[in-house]
Amino acid sequence: MIPSVLPTYNRAPFTFVKGEGSWLITDEGRRYLDLGAGIAVNALGHAHPELVQALTEQASRLWHVSNLYQIPQQQALADALVEKTFADTVFVTNSGTEAAELAIKMARKFWYDQGQANRIEILAFEGAFHGRSTGAIAAAGSEKMTKGFGPLMPGFKQLPFGDLEAVKGALGDRTAAIMVEPVQGEGGIRTLDDSFLKGLRALCDENGALLIFDEVQCGMGRTGRLFAHEWAGVTPDIMMVAKGIGGGFPLGAVLANERAAAGMVAGTHGSTYGGNPLACAVGSKVMEIVADDAFLAEVGRKSALFRQKLEGLVAAHPEVFEEVRGLGLMLGLKCKALNTQVVQAGYDEQVLTVPAADNVIRLLPALTISDDEIAEAVARLDRAAVAVKAEA
Repeated sequence: MIPSVLPTYNRAPFTFVKGEGSWLITDEGRRYLDLGAGIAVNALGHAHPELVQALTEQASRLWHVSNLYQIPQQQALADALVEKTFADTVFVTNSGTEAAELAIKMARKFWYDQGQANRIEILAFEGAFHGRSTGAIAAAGSEKMTKGFGPLMPGFKQLPFGDLEAVKGALGDRTAAIMVEPVQGEGGIRTLDDSFLKGLRALCDENGALLIFDEVQCGMGRTGRLFAHEWAGVTPDIMMVAKGIGGGFPLGAVLANERAAAGMVAGTHGSTYGGNPLACAVGSKVMEIVADDAFLAEVGRKSALFRQKLEGLVAAHPEVFEEVRGLGLMLGLKCKALNTQVVQAGYDEQVLTVPAADNVIRLLPALTISDDEIAEAVARLDRAAVAVKAEA
């Protein structure tokens, strides 16, 4: 008999009822050090007091009015994003998947309005993850996500990860855009070289294609810059944002320059809940905190400390771990043992990590994690590694 909750997840046997910063507490009172942060969502940890205040103050006034009317909280969030990024305009969504759908629509509408309706093809990369909608899975193209859900939306081509020559060969007069994650999350914490991102920008400028960055997981301070592409000194035409921007509240956005967004006029897109006062009040507070230079500098300092300790962990357990990957506080441990076995051993030590492709475990802690919590996290991972070796 099918359960009342559709069984599309293999859930760990924990029921968390409370969160405090980098910690989650079960209904039995057990405390777990959370290195997943809701898969890079709880950027400021659990129950951050300033977010709680922003949410409750707005909740006592107005939750939802729909986009038929002016929404000051949405305007404030959009203004903040435009001020701090390449973007000229913002559409606020509820999720990264919705952001992906709009990015695809925006790129194709741009070329339609240019009288080149045949320019519909979007180049993406193997190992990518852009969401679970039919458009997003077609963009990623992996059998794991697409099997059984055909026919897929046409107009996508997947290229080898980080292969600029393959991009050059694939670009043509049907290319609408290139869609890429500067750091792949689900794909195994794989970071693209700055030179590759610069190469993509140059190729798009030459061909006219739009460049779309998916920063749903790697954005909002996760890498030590507000957005990961800033490390390479390049800018996209369109960018997808979600996860950390809401600090745990469902929120996403599409950022675009004026050229790319020109075709998105009244009636071309919409959202019932996207940009409502409640979500945007929280998002504005997240932006206020995370976009601060001093806050981002602290992320960079803590990420260097964490990485140093993780390198020591890998050296101490070469039978279990192979290497440390990633940027900022978006880190991965490439495993030699089965990654799910390492995650399970972590559960036994009351530390939470997230599996990814390429036999990697993701470490995506709250950006507010303390030095002491970083040390405690590595100590617990060390004990987990000992347990994994004992089982081998």
